[in-house]
Amino acid sequence: MKAPFIPQNAPYNDTQRAWLGGFFAGMHSHMLHSAGSVNQADARTLHILYGTQTGNSESLANDAANAAKKHGLQPVVKSMDEVEIGQLPQMQYLLIITSTYGEGAMPDNAEMLWEAANSDAAPRLDNVNYSVLALGDTSYDLFCQAGIDWDNKLAALGAKRLFDRVDCDVDFEAPAEKWLSEVIPLMAEGAITVAVVDTEAPSTKSAYNRKNPFPAKMRVNRIVTALDSSKETRHYEISIDGSGLSYEAGDALCVIPTNCPDLVAQIIKAIGCTGAEDEPVNGELMKLSDALRTHFEIKLPGKELIEEIASRSGDQELNALLLSGDKEKLSDYLWGRDILDLLLQFPGVEFSAAEFLRLLKPLQHRAYSISSSGKKHLDSVHLTVASVRYDAHGRQHKGVCSTYLADLVNEETDVRIFFTPNNNFRVPADDNLPMIMVGPGTGIAPFRAFLQEREFRKAPGKNWLFFGDRNASTDFIYREEIEAMQANGLLTKLDLAFSRDQAEKIYVQDRMKEHGAELYAWLEQGGYFFVCGDAYRMAKDVDQALHDVIREHGKKTLVEAVEYVNQLKKDKRYVRDVY
Repeated sequence: MKAPFIPQNAPYNDTQRAWLGGFFAGMHSHMLHSAGSVNQADARTLHILYGTQTGNSESLANDAANAAKKHGLQPVVKSMDEVEIGQLPQMQYLLIITSTYGEGAMPDNAEMLWEAANSDAAPRLDNVNYSVLALGDTSYDLFCQAGIDWDNKLAALGAKRLFDRVDCDVDFEAPAEKWLSEVIPLMAEGAITVAVVDTEAPSTKSAYNRKNPFPAKMRVNRIVTALDSSKETRHYEISIDGSGLSYEAGDALCVIPTNCPDLVAQIIKAIGCTGAEDEPVNGELMKLSDALRTHFEIKLPGKELIEEIASRSGDQELNALLLSGDKEKLSDYLWGRDILDLLLQFPGVEFSAAEFLRLLKPLQHRAYSISSSGKKHLDSVHLTVASVRYDAHGRQHKGVCSTYLADLVNEETDVRIFFTPNNNFRVPADDNLPMIMVGPGTGIAPFRAFLQEREFRKAPGKNWLFFGDRNASTDFIYREEIEAMQANGLLTKLDLAFSRDQAEKIYVQDRMKEHGAELYAWLEQGGYFFVCGDAYRMAKDVDQALHDVIREHGKKTLVEAVEYVNQLKKDKRYVRDVY
């Protein structure tokens, strides 16, 4: 019994396709139940592999599995780091769902499989039928590059592209749902269909999620850096009482901000509008000022807006940079500039409200590592956030969400939130195993949660924290808590690196090397190694230090040290939450 599907040339828009796809899936499931079930062992297996950095691809992989079950398929969902390259030829029906990390890189959990796919020993995949869903962000030059790379590599190895790759921007829900509604029936076509009987208990999940965020209330907002610090870091406690929501240490809290009213007003003035213009936004009319405040990204300029400003202004420098294709020079030119900077730089450029909105991206949530244990704090979630404020191009700039939380939220404000699970970033299931945590600055957030979790579980395993920032006197956040954890024995070891407290800068990776013998001993005892914080410098330096420690104190060659680290990754004992 074939599953009904919508031809690609059918005259429907994305919303209609998504609705019809869901309708057909439900109808097909009903038909299967009416016809009676077939032995589950006869069902076609659909492998769904995901590469993820923040959990979105994993969530979509599970959505794909649920859709596959409704079409009589037997889905197998796996993280890419759970798969060996030699297993791919046996995956006759395959979906790849992957995000792109930073400037075109593979997410952490996809790196090893990708390296294996590019080796001379990579097997042929002539028996594999596949499709790729790529997640990305058009504000980066190499948009959806990881998904593009997987699509091309699978084809090069002989696999058959059963359905064209779909590339999703940050607002990925609608195109992902459309992809699922079209690719799953193709994967099921010609298979022996099996009625899937739902044996699970009725869902007790909260009604609140990404599509329906919870309107939470802020209960605590306090600065945890000293007043004379060069930074402003705040501790937030947000109530989830009555939401039905829960979270695990290691998860992320996603906050949907609103834009700064002053920035909105300045942008409206700069484009030559009044702010009162009614414009269609998501199917309804609203004032331009309201649309810019709640619906659109108005901080970082997207490519289309930059190109339009260049075209309308006729500026030789900006147009030459765009024509040259020199991404590095363009990045240098745009460094520190936001949309308002560009508009003020070219005051002769004006837009109608409709023209301007068409050049903007939707306002997106911001994800923050949670700094509390959901077991210890059942009705609240804690965040540790650095407020972004800096002066550039003759005016003050502010981070969208960090200063929304700091400046615009009071006890009466609804803070729209939802949780994103990070199942790889978890306290060790075995309470006896050692845990090593490297988290300078706000990277300490999940490790505060991890230590609370271990305290709640009365875990006897050893805990070692590497923490640092600029100055101990002003930036040692949570100092009293950390010292109390040391005093009561919860925190076995603490190594601090305050970079500006001495002439020669000292960082967490330097402390790792100083204690390399003991660090290696903890790894040999089955220890877990976690990193949280800046991806572009700190995490790379820490990774190099880890390899150096293993090579020196494990008396290994460079190749053996790489193999050792790769095994840690496969065992989920070296995990990063970096941004």
